[in-house]
Amino acid sequence: MTLDVAGSLPGVPVRSIEGDLTGEGEAVGTGTLEQAGQLVEVEFVLTADTLYLKGPTGDHQEIPAAFASSVYDPSAILDPEGGIAGLLTDLRRPRTLAAEEVAGTPAYELGGTLPPETLSGLLPGVDSGADVTFWVRSDDSRLPVRASAEFDGGATVDITLSEVNEPVTVEAPA
Repeated sequence: MTLDVAGSLPGVPVRSIEGDLTGEGEAVGTGTLEQAGQLVEVEFVLTADTLYLKGPTGDHQEIPAAFASSVYDPSAILDPEGGIAGLLTDLRRPRTLAAEEVAGTPAYELGGTLPPETLSGLLPGVDSGADVTFWVRSDDSRLPVRASAEFDGGATVDITLSEVNEPVTVEAPA
């Protein structure tokens, strides 16, 4: 999966994430965070009970998994309630926009709006609603492959999922 934030989105320190997720909420990858006005590259491993973060220098630091949501919890993307699939159920003024391919996967493009309380499950700290577009597999509408949100002020968040339901192994760093 990839997550990209363009523009300024108050309360959301993540700028980009690229990695692998499991249905059990574990994840491994890299990301860019904004801290004190600076962009910081990190590696992360999220296991059932621990978040391991590695900045530009040093080794991985162990942090309780509960802390992950204060940075960004990538497992939220696949959460059945507040993740991408869950957001589809709260879509306001839904409409089908097109049929197209996303990364080689046939999909339907759906549009609508979401209120801030719904978006905050996926983007903690966000305080406004957004115009959203989802792309869901045309052969199984329960499987989203991409989501995009545009906020007032022009900030955007794009999430792309690939190789859905492929096995992923997440191991704590040595």
